[in-house]
Amino acid sequence: MRFNVTIGDRKLHLMLRALFFLLIGTATLACATEVKSVRVAARNDYTRATIDLSDAPDYQIFTLANPDRLVVDVKRGSLRNSIDGDGRGLVKSVRSGQPEADRLRIVFDLAEAVRPKSFLQNPRDRSRHRLIIDMVASSTPAEPARSVAQVAPVDGREVIVAIDAGHGGNDPGAIGAKGTHEKVVTLKMAQLLAQRINQEPGMRAVLIRDSDVFIALPTRFQKAREHKADLFVSIHADAALNRNARGSSVYMLSTRGASNEAARYLAERENRADLVGGVSLNGKDKVLAAVLLDLSQGATLEASAMAAEHVLASLTRMGKAHKRYVERANFVVLRSPDVPSLLVETGFISNPDEEKKLNDAKHRTRVAEAVMLGIRDYFHAAPPPGTWIAANVKIRAHVVARGETLSEIASRHGVSVTKIRKVNALSSDMVRVGAVLKIPTAS
Repeated sequence: MRFNVTIGDRKLHLMLRALFFLLIGTATLACATEVKSVRVAARNDYTRATIDLSDAPDYQIFTLANPDRLVVDVKRGSLRNSIDGDGRGLVKSVRSGQPEADRLRIVFDLAEAVRPKSFLQNPRDRSRHRLIIDMVASSTPAEPARSVAQVAPVDGREVIVAIDAGHGGNDPGAIGAKGTHEKVVTLKMAQLLAQRINQEPGMRAVLIRDSDVFIALPTRFQKAREHKADLFVSIHADAALNRNARGSSVYMLSTRGASNEAARYLAERENRADLVGGVSLNGKDKVLAAVLLDLSQGATLEASAMAAEHVLASLTRMGKAHKRYVERANFVVLRSPDVPSLLVETGFISNPDEEKKLNDAKHRTRVAEAVMLGIRDYFHAAPPPGTWIAANVKIRAHVVARGETLSEIASRHGVSVTKIRKVNALSSDMVRVGAVLKIPTAS
């Protein structure tokens, strides 16, 4: 719209400008993350800051010296009330500012330099989100400020999870009705999953791609092998001609082809991504044959099945699954001969409702959390020898598969049926398929 403004219209013009900026400001605030409160508490050997927010924040934490400060930047952040005030413990005072129009800054003035460790606490009622920051004095080593990387090597190495964000670069993947590209959703989900895994003791994540680039499918699992990964997880968003199709799915490799027509179509669609990226699949038959003929593949597939069952069980607890069993398909990206591999379809991008969810940061966080819990259950149930988890985890998890009995599960883990019944408060030896059992370590 264009206005012809005369001298006599100057007052009207100023009013229109004011109204325009008021509307813009209101729209910006509507999508802002509101900081509701900031609390500081002094513990025995560290200081904890608790920030309550309206939404899952997009935030950054860093420290500054001379004087010592800890800074929290919340993108698109806003304040409900003033948070300026005195601190406790290592924090002398708290203040806030707005260095940029779309960034709220919270500054903790410190008594001395600190090492911070932060994590998000998922709200049970989804109405409150909480950012926790633990601070320990840099001059005093303390457990809350130590990273997993520092702790794990003491009793064993970390398990490494290679996370592959599907598609990328000039391969957009599936495209939703609103124009959402699968490659964008999968990268955001993979990054969230990596962050969550890195918060778990004894686990470390490696991203196969951390930007919008194309990587050939065989190269993806080769990168996982180069990182000596204990598990490879490929993140995707499903698509189907039926726009009502919904729910998450978990796949593992099938050397005999797809388990059904839908899975076969999906595998062919994903495999064609190589051609989109300009890399021909011609001449790869010998490599594939070597992978399929490798004797280690049998053990790898068994571990893949176990990991996939745990992840599917966790996703099912979070919400509706497309299929209540692990599907098998001949995905190129899952053909690693010695790294257990699975592919997670986080939802149907072809379904308008699920496309909307996949674009929602809160939903992506919940899915990433569910996948992480499944991965954690898998490693706790079958920790690789020599790892921190094998040395430290006392209670492991087992997802009951079809046809398994309690005595078979007890025998596999080397514990008595009585112990399993006791720790799980079972009144009989009957177990339900898909149930997650706590398995005590053998004594």
